[in-house]
Amino acid sequence: MDNITQIAFNARQAANVLQTVDTAQKSVALKLIKQKLASAKDDILKANKIDKDLALQQVEAGKLSSSLYKRLDLEGPGKFDTMLEGISDIDQLEDPAGKVQAATRLDNGLELYRVSCPVGVLLVIFEARPEVVVNIAALAIKSGNAAILKGGKESFHTCSAISTAIRQALDEAAKSSSDNEDEKTIIPADAVQIVESRQDVDGLLKQDKYIDMVIPRGSNSLVKYIQWNTRIPVLGHADGLCSTYVAASAKLELAQKVVVDAKTTYPAACNSTETLLVHDSHLSSGFFATLAKTLIDHGVTLKCDPPSLASLQDNVAKDHTDKVLASTEEDYDTEFLDLILAVKTVPSVEAAMEHINEHGSKHTDAILTESEKEAKQFMAGVDAAGVYWNASTRFADGFRYGFGAEVGVSTNKTHARGPVGLEGLVIYKYQLHGNGHASGDYGSGKRAYLHERIPVQEEESLSDISHKRQRID
Repeated sequence: MDNITQIAFNARQAANVLQTVDTAQKSVALKLIKQKLASAKDDILKANKIDKDLALQQVEAGKLSSSLYKRLDLEGPGKFDTMLEGISDIDQLEDPAGKVQAATRLDNGLELYRVSCPVGVLLVIFEARPEVVVNIAALAIKSGNAAILKGGKESFHTCSAISTAIRQALDEAAKSSSDNEDEKTIIPADAVQIVESRQDVDGLLKQDKYIDMVIPRGSNSLVKYIQWNTRIPVLGHADGLCSTYVAASAKLELAQKVVVDAKTTYPAACNSTETLLVHDSHLSSGFFATLAKTLIDHGVTLKCDPPSLASLQDNVAKDHTDKVLASTEEDYDTEFLDLILAVKTVPSVEAAMEHINEHGSKHTDAILTESEKEAKQFMAGVDAAGVYWNASTRFADGFRYGFGAEVGVSTNKTHARGPVGLEGLVIYKYQLHGNGHASGDYGSGKRAYLHERIPVQEEESLSDISHKRQRID
């Protein structure tokens, strides 16, 4: 067995163990990982300095962006402590595995349960931010999955130091002879592995026998490369082409606040608005000119279609020739990731929806309107993971949704869509509980199925239902 296959095989073996681990054992593992990372802080920060020094040379040579360089830093005020606190936050989240989602009594003594369970083995590929190793490792363990991680080459030393500490924590706990249950766990060290090179990734993308899901976190080119080079299901998104539609009834003050936030708070984020759709009634009323001036004052360059460009020529454009430009068709398919906004005029909500469904990336789109009917039409008709009414697209985030942490954002139409938290790392299996029942006993002239729904409380476990049933019996 070659090295790459061995890594995938070991992860599968670890995942098989993790599927049987209860919440208490997961909590022990997460606490031990946090302790080991805290004690290894000096080594991790030394490794981080090596990565930053090497990356700075790349920035100075024009081979690495300054934004990517900034994401490497773990030495900034509170960054390391925040990373550690994230483990505790995940530990305190409800365990998503082992929850009964639906239950049916097929016959007396024959009961069918749909129960949430871990996906299995995750291959997570990300760029720059080394704290992702900790975040994903904690999320994987909490949800009962094994994880193989590949960070960007810029964060290699930091990721390696973090991974070493995590594996040491699990290995020491598994081998512990202590009688203290808070110091022991059966979770194997191979539950979290890290690989180093692009060649390793290429090899792992072929390991569909052992790896269940790939989660790419990074640039458009990274995600598309993964999607085109594996048969393993991919959870992610290639583009963040988000649009905001300013309807005829929208209030100017609300539009100024929301659109500025959606474009300027973090232009490089995948949930930043890239296209502004404006109802044509706003061009002659002064509404759009005021909104445009507000955006320009916040450093935004507007790439306008002919009608919106013409409406600004006699006012805003005169003083800001470098900030008001003519758009091209390509602009409406571009994720700028910068303080640039493509502007298009539309005559109706139907036209806005048509544009978004043609040019959008199914990530997040918003409508600003005072009409509830129009808002509902937009939210029903736009094909996106997130559709908002009078709110910034920047809310498309796992933390802001209250998920506690985010694995990534998915535009897929599979089991997980939009910002993906712990629930995106579990699927389900059907468990049938019988007492010597045989399928041949049912049919014409034989026993009939009951097919009675068994009431299930939200987030109820199978043991909860079993105890409740025993009390009833």
